[in-house]
Amino acid sequence: MDTGPIDLRPRLLRFDPWLLGLLVVLMGFGLLVLYSASDGSTGLVWRQIVRLGFGFGLLVIAAQLPASFYRRWAPWIYAGGVALLIAVLLFGVGRGAQRWLDIGLIRFQPSEIMKIAVPLMVASWLHQKPLPPTLKDFAACAVLIGVPTGLIVVQPDLGTSVLVAAGGVMVLFLAGVRWRWILLGLAGLVAAAPLIWSRLHDYQKNRVLTFLNPESDPLGEGWNIIQSKIAVGTGGLTGRGWMEGSQSRLEFLPEPHTDFILAVLSEEFGFLGVLGLMALYVAILLRAMVLVGQMRDVFARLLGGSLVFLFFVYLLVNAGMVSGLLPVVGVPLPLVSYGGTSAATLLTAFGIIMGLYSRRKFMK
Repeated sequence: MDTGPIDLRPRLLRFDPWLLGLLVVLMGFGLLVLYSASDGSTGLVWRQIVRLGFGFGLLVIAAQLPASFYRRWAPWIYAGGVALLIAVLLFGVGRGAQRWLDIGLIRFQPSEIMKIAVPLMVASWLHQKPLPPTLKDFAACAVLIGVPTGLIVVQPDLGTSVLVAAGGVMVLFLAGVRWRWILLGLAGLVAAAPLIWSRLHDYQKNRVLTFLNPESDPLGEGWNIIQSKIAVGTGGLTGRGWMEGSQSRLEFLPEPHTDFILAVLSEEFGFLGVLGLMALYVAILLRAMVLVGQMRDVFARLLGGSLVFLFFVYLLVNAGMVSGLLPVVGVPLPLVSYGGTSAATLLTAFGIIMGLYSRRKFMK
């Protein structure tokens, strides 16, 4: 197996200072908003700092590993992730849904692994294949994407399944898959919609129906979206001020420190605050795209591009969810919402991007 040229340069840390700096600013601002969203809970903020520190450690490790490592281990990482998803169905824990594995010392969500493992596996499959992909390779990649996505759907975890599928599909898109196959796949999805709908849990169906008409059940399923819209709207241009938001303080806003933290930010910092945060996100996306654009290796470009897209989908789904443009699916605001699993996944992804970029001149 070709492992590629060995990089002997005396560089211990392979960081892009611009991208790293933007990520640190984003995480710092996130802690500021989290402190307010949690009603001044220093314990919650310190726990988030520990989680971000763990994620940063993963970023450091991921940035040191060469592309040959990821190509070689992609099948094993993917297979291990699928095995863990099966274990979740058998032994998983959680409130209302089996999404976590509890092994005593730690409790983790295996589906997070697949957000990187799926695009990693698809990119590994395609990197030595003729591009654009043949129908045979397209079908193989569809299976690689569909198996873990299906296992996550039945947990049930619709939000994570969308992110996992999006990462794999993006690799196919970057590989130049023919549009007629994409349209054929979309047509198949539409045709399967009645079957998918029948398999959804009642709360998932209610989320979709509530998204279409939240006022139909304002004190029940529509409560989250309605209160989120109120928080977003009352912020105005400049907001009420830090720690002055009423929706989270009076406990009208659900999950203010996780899924709906953007609504807290909007109420306290207003349109200008949200605009500033979005500008920071755009800067991160643009810098990451610049790094990916300078990679010469097919595998690196496919994997790096899909990981950038993963970050974008996180942002798109959460912002759409909070503003009522998308159904509530439980996707956190990237590197701002409270939680360790999504932060670890995204920071690892950025570590991979920086590591691949730092070795771009040594790739074939």
